[in-house]
Amino acid sequence: MKPIPTFTKSEYQFLRELILKSKNSTNTKEANQLSQELDRAIISKESDLDSSVIRINSFVTIEDVIAKKQMTIQIVLPSSADLKQSKISILAPLSVAIIGFKENDQVDWELPAGIKTLKIIAVKNAEVPTS
Repeated sequence: MKPIPTFTKSEYQFLRELILKSKNSTNTKEANQLSQELDRAIISKESDLDSSVIRINSFVTIEDVIAKKQMTIQIVLPSSADLKQSKISILAPLSVAIIGFKENDQVDWELPAGIKTLKIIAVKNAEVPTS
């Protein structure tokens, strides 16, 4: 069974706006895929969101299950993307595949290199200020 992504209401709304802004860009396919993921997402209160859910600015270690290769990336806004620093745009295929999922989830996703089975090994989120 495919896991269901989870977002806070504010992140959900932010991503919807980002999708609208990117409709005329080169990321149209990814924007559409992200929109489909948002359509089936669970919306959670910030205080109820599991700390291992992948969000914007999360550091994520994932494994390609078939190739047994791991990588650690940070999911960032398109303007902050920098492949040399492993900062991947939220609109990149890999980010769209895993955003909203949590540690130990496994997802099958079509990436430019073909359909991959990705297991989320670890998620580190920045501390959210409470004041």
